Amino acid sequence: MSGLAVSGLSARFGRNEVLRGVDLAVAPGETLVLFGPSGAGKTVLLRAIAGLEPGATGVIHIDGRDVSGLGPEARSLGMAFQNFALYPHMTARENIASPLRARGLAPAESERRVGAVAALLRIDHVLSHPPRALSNGQKQRTALARALVGEPRVLLLDDPLRNVDAKLRYEMRLELPRLLRQSAAATIYVTQDYREAMAIGDRVAVLLGGAIVQCAPPELIYDQPRSVAVARLFGDPPMNLLPCRPHADPAGLRVDVAGLQLALDAAAAAAGKPCLLGLRPETLTLAAEGRAGAAAEVIAATPLHERMVVLLRGAAGEEIVASVAGGMALAPGQTVAFRAESGQALLFDAESGERIPPRRAVAEKAA
Repeated sequence: MSGLAVSGLSARFGRNEVLRGVDLAVAPGETLVLFGPSGAGKTVLLRAIAGLEPGATGVIHIDGRDVSGLGPEARSLGMAFQNFALYPHMTARENIASPLRARGLAPAESERRVGAVAALLRIDHVLSHPPRALSNGQKQRTALARALVGEPRVLLLDDPLRNVDAKLRYEMRLELPRLLRQSAAATIYVTQDYREAMAIGDRVAVLLGGAIVQCAPPELIYDQPRSVAVARLFGDPPMNLLPCRPHADPAGLRVDVAGLQLALDAAAAAAGKPCLLGLRPETLTLAAEGRAGAAAEVIAATPLHERMVVLLRGAAGEEIVASVAGGMALAPGQTVAFRAESGQALLFDAESGERIPPRRAVAEKAA
């Protein structure tokens, strides 16, 4: 197959198993974001694909060719690091051209490629500058240009926006998807910023404990996380997880928690079991006391961008966070009514942390 295919990739340092049988496939022109907390094994996975982890085991195919036993120089890939890793004694032009010189490309062709990628990344006006004369944003673009200039079949980007300022990071989140699609490389992009993952990735692979626990389009991971562990990684504020014990209902399951009564489309086998009800803060709505909804006390209210983040105390002392549009006057000690939509609520098994699937999914699996 074209693109990148990784099968059974494992790595350990002493007794510490960093990667556990990772399988991944990335098509040409696709950007797969590798997302997870610090220490999850993201950089080790990139290094193993690049041939920089000699102790890694598994099979790596690039455009159908097994490159598992080849060195980095023979794998037709480009890589950019979070610390830029530019040669300080070279100009930006020389840094970008360095992989082409190593391949013995003709000077005229090398200059053409450097000029084209520099124009694409809008750094053609600083090509004569050494790294010390570049801003962090220009250094980041220079490192990315060096990774792209060789027209690699696979592009590995290790948290390349981590060391740039917030304004440039926001701009590059908008710009990078277009640049990466134009490159036609199979791209793996590492980040531990969930907003970046959702903005840049065609798909997101969540790496936890050395294994891929979910791989799907970003909106699916956000709306239908496979587990509590995945749900907690996405969202600011994060998802509310309220202990509950659902009971059977003709429509599926019914949950009574924090004064809410919700009918959920979830597998009936969860009835009577300890569960967690997942409610995204932005799916909750608030109204004045006495309106329809469950009564709750306002503990604190803090503006966040154009919204208001409100910490509530439910009827039985539950702490619930809501993120609502600004405009409603809220003060600590005030009583409000809050509501949740059944269709936007998720149910997780309290013991395993796995999401309880809808009844339809269970029936289809049984069939």
